[in-house]
Amino acid sequence: MSGTARSGRLGMLAAALVIARRDFRAVLWSRSFVAFLLGPLFMLFVTALASGIGQKVEQSASHPVLGVAMKPADAKAFIAAGQRLGRELDDVIPVMVELPRAGMARPNPAKLLHEHEAIANSVVTGTLDAPVLTGPAELLDEWRGPVALIAAEATGDGPRGYPEVTVTRTGTIGKPDERVGRMRTAQAAQTVLFLLTMLLAGMVLSNLVEEKANKIIEVLAAAIPMDAVFLGKLFAMLAVSFVGIAVWGSAIGGILLSGGRSLSELTTPAVGWPIFLTLGTVYFALAYLLLGSVFLTIGSMASTVREVQTLSMPVTMLQLLVFFFASFAMATPHAPIEVAAAILPFSSPYAMLARAAQEPNLGQHLVAITGQALCVALFVRVGARLFRRKVMKSGPASAGKRKPRPALAR
Repeated sequence: MSGTARSGRLGMLAAALVIARRDFRAVLWSRSFVAFLLGPLFMLFVTALASGIGQKVEQSASHPVLGVAMKPADAKAFIAAGQRLGRELDDVIPVMVELPRAGMARPNPAKLLHEHEAIANSVVTGTLDAPVLTGPAELLDEWRGPVALIAAEATGDGPRGYPEVTVTRTGTIGKPDERVGRMRTAQAAQTVLFLLTMLLAGMVLSNLVEEKANKIIEVLAAAIPMDAVFLGKLFAMLAVSFVGIAVWGSAIGGILLSGGRSLSELTTPAVGWPIFLTLGTVYFALAYLLLGSVFLTIGSMASTVREVQTLSMPVTMLQLLVFFFASFAMATPHAPIEVAAAILPFSSPYAMLARAAQEPNLGQHLVAITGQALCVALFVRVGARLFRRKVMKSGPASAGKRKPRPALAR
């Protein structure tokens, strides 16, 4: 017998087989292996779903849209009547969207069209009894009859009587080609924002798990408030992300420029490229901080990398659904679903960046950025409190539960 056999220790090959068998079983029966198997199928599903949403956005952008700027009650009745008639006359009834009147008692149709040229091609104002249709001549001839039909349906007079529709011709405001181009720009911006956020936000998880394993987080928590620890980590990872984006952007930009490509191939956003890129940077930072605060809380509650992966998977899937939700809502500007996407914290950066590509109004972005920043502060506070209560269970024990000190041996 060899010395290895006499000592009772396994040889190199036998030990390697034991470790291989153990790791094989552990991976085979883990949830991460199931996710690994489903990964290619999931990517195919995502690609098909994104393609379907893109086609819907393209179809929505290529169809002319009728804006409704009546009094709120009349506008809701008009749109509801159009939806009822659209079930029977889908090819005749135009796509409609309610336009904000901004407190104007008598809105100026030409001004409304100019302000919302990325949303509507024509606008109907006035009342249900006397609608006024304003827009390009080619659309007025096509929509004059349907507008009278919808107004009669909204007042309950159809088909006995139809109101007289007054028409006002304008230029080619809100051309479909421009709307399609801006929607493509908005869709491209949303996709880039989502990919960068999901690619870079995961760094927060691994960083915190490593520091928990090395007991570094306990030292930091003892020195400064836990909220400051969380916020500092978020900003540090955000700065690292900006460095990575700068490197990738420089490389990709150099490749595109060497091939003769530039931003001029995309339709100019409604707010212009400088403001749009600035808003894109701000919305990326807020999207990263929102998702990073959730990942940071998950990382603080987990003890191993495998547990982090298991806990973070639902958040990743939900974030993917949020992206599709914002992309789908972009096809119907100012509809209830699009307003909801602009209000909800996690979808708000995507929805508002799409609005920046389609609408020149900058005031709404100040409100959205403020709301998202408040949500980041709230999520950081909640995450820090959860970490202190669930993980950092240190502190003096109560007097009644103190254990007696053992007597020192003399």
